[in-house]
Amino acid sequence: CLATLIIMLVGDTYTLINYVSFINYLCYGVTIIGLIVLRWKKPKIFRPIKVNLFIPVTYLAFWAFLLIFSLYSEPIVCGVGLIIILTGVPVFFLGVYWRNKPKCINRLIESMTCWGQKLCFVVYPQCGSAEEE
Repeated sequence: CLATLIIMLVGDTYTLINYVSFINYLCYGVTIIGLIVLRWKKPKIFRPIKVNLFIPVTYLAFWAFLLIFSLYSEPIVCGVGLIIILTGVPVFFLGVYWRNKPKCINRLIESMTCWGQKLCFVVYPQCGSAEEE
């Protein structure tokens, strides 16, 4: 969000749409690759919807063409899009990977989560630990 706000202040909306569209297509392709890998490595797990592998493979071929064409035609926009994605890496390491955080950081993360849930109306807020209830 911070990177988006900075880009909105510095650039124009058209540029932001280009960054986000590249990021979206990149994430869609990675998701389809994950689907194919799971179908290959774990064929027996339950899937509520199962499609013929021809559909994701075809989609992946078009995805690769669009991604390569985007990288060729607008490498700077794609590079900035990749940088925007990589800004999430420190957040992942601080919030998820680092298991033995001090209690003050855990409280800060919990309060930010609760505040975000209330702000966006996405999940019923469960502030505080389950032990208190």
